[in-house]
Amino acid sequence: MMELYTGFDLHSNNNYLGVVNHEGKRIFRRKLNNHPEQILEALHPFQKDIAGIVVESTFNWYWLVDLLMGNGYRVHLANPSAIVQYKGLKHSDDQDDAFWLADMLRLKILPEGYIYSKEERPVRDLLRKRGHLVHLRTSLILSLQNIIARNCGCRINVNDIKRIKEDRILPLLSDNEDLVLSGKASKETIDFLTHKIREIEFAVEKKINLKDNYNYLLTIPGVGRVLGLTIQLESGPMDRFPDAGNYASYCRKVKSAWFSNGKQKGKGNKKNGNKYLCWAFSEAAELGRRYDESMRSYFNRKTQKTNRMVAHGALSHKLSKAAYYIMRDGVPFDSDRLFS
Repeated sequence: MMELYTGFDLHSNNNYLGVVNHEGKRIFRRKLNNHPEQILEALHPFQKDIAGIVVESTFNWYWLVDLLMGNGYRVHLANPSAIVQYKGLKHSDDQDDAFWLADMLRLKILPEGYIYSKEERPVRDLLRKRGHLVHLRTSLILSLQNIIARNCGCRINVNDIKRIKEDRILPLLSDNEDLVLSGKASKETIDFLTHKIREIEFAVEKKINLKDNYNYLLTIPGVGRVLGLTIQLESGPMDRFPDAGNYASYCRKVKSAWFSNGKQKGKGNKKNGNKYLCWAFSEAAELGRRYDESMRSYFNRKTQKTNRMVAHGALSHKLSKAAYYIMRDGVPFDSDRLFS
C-alpha cells in the first residue's frame, strides 16, 4: 500500500490540487473550481491511499476542511505565517505551492493550525460579528460627537448618545433641518446597532455550553460577560498549548524580536496570533487597572520604569498567562500569586 500526501492551494473561486507519493514523486495535479462534487471526484481514485490532506489557512478554508473531514479524509490546516519557501526561487505558482504543502506533510515538517470544532465555530463567529457591530457603532458615536462639537460648541456624553428611551441629540441640532436629519440618521443607526449587539449577546449565552472555566474567568478583575465569552470561545481546548508562554504568544502578548551576537537584527511577525484574544486581554488590563488595587499598583510600578504603553502590555501579558492557568486547572483568579 502506497501512502499519498495531498496539498490544496486554495483561492476564492478555484484551487490547485497536488498529490505526491511517499518518495515525493508528483503523481497527480489539477486545477479545480471550488465545487464540492468536482473536488471529491478528483480525490476519489486515491482515497484509500491518502495519508493526509493539507489545506492552507486562507480566509475561506471552513467549507473545504468540513467537506473533506465529512468524507473521511484526514485534514491538516497549514499555518501560512510559519511557512516560508526558499527566497531564491526564480519561479513559483499555484502548482508549486500545492506540492510544497504536500511535501511538508510527507516530511513531517508542516506547521499546523488548529481546526476549531465545526459545531462551536458559528457561535464564535457570531461573537466576532458582535465586535464588528461595536466598532461600527463606535465610529458613528464619534462622528455624531464631532457634529455636535462643531455646531454647538459642547460635548455630549457617550452614555447620553446610547440612550434608547430618551433622545438627547435632536434638541441640540433643532436649529437646522439638515443637522437634524444628520443627527437623526446617526442616532437611529446607533440605536439599531445597540439592539442587534444585545440580541447577539443573548443568543451566544443561550447557545454555548458555559463551562466551569467561564465562571472562573469572571473572577479576573476587568473580565465581564463579553470578555469571558470571547476568551473561552477564542481559546478552545487548553491542551493544545504546551505552556502559558505559548498561550501568551498566541494572544499576541509576546514581543517579537530577532537577535544575533547580542544585537537585535529585526522583528518577526508580531501579528502572528489571535487578534480577538489580543483585544480581549488589552480591554481586561485597561478595566482591571481602573478598579483593582493590585493591578493598579503593578501598572504604576511598571510606569515608573518605562512608559504607559509598555506597562499596559506587561499587565495584559500577565493576565493572559493567568487566564491560561485558570482555564487549564479550573481555579479562580489569585492576585497574590500573579503579582507577588
